[in-house]
Amino acid sequence: MTTPDAPRPPLPPFDLASATEKVRRAEDAWNSRDPEKVALAYTPDSRWRNRSSFLQGRPAIIDFLTEKWAAEQEYRLIKELWAFAGARIAVRFVYEWRDAQGAWFRAHGNENWAFDADGLMTDRHASINDVAIAAADRRFHWPLGGARPRDHPGLTQLGL
Repeated sequence: MTTPDAPRPPLPPFDLASATEKVRRAEDAWNSRDPEKVALAYTPDSRWRNRSSFLQGRPAIIDFLTEKWAAEQEYRLIKELWAFAGARIAVRFVYEWRDAQGAWFRAHGNENWAFDADGLMTDRHASINDVAIAAADRRFHWPLGGARPRDHPGLTQLGL
């Protein structure tokens, strides 16, 4: 069991392998849709910008993610490393979800992350755009609440 402020490897400074691993661990955590688990990757006073929402601290992160995943049903996410340097990582991501009325969406976004020496994220800045899609156009079909299978294509392979 991870304690709230335990180091979260891989630790900065990042190289290609460790940055890629950090991104995949974040993807797996978010696909769990467990707000408390996800929040442990952030410092207690982590600052976020998510679309037009600005928040700070783990309790706010947990509340935000709880509301997010109540609204964004059947959420499945793929993240891909874009760039890294020192204690910073940039990712691009796509996730698919449906609303309470059954309409499907694909969200495309970019995130900028900054980490402390223990590998906890201090800052997260996310820009995201949603596009309505037909259910038949979905590309993410692995079991809900679980990690993307290792043999499932990534964003580049899917042409996203």
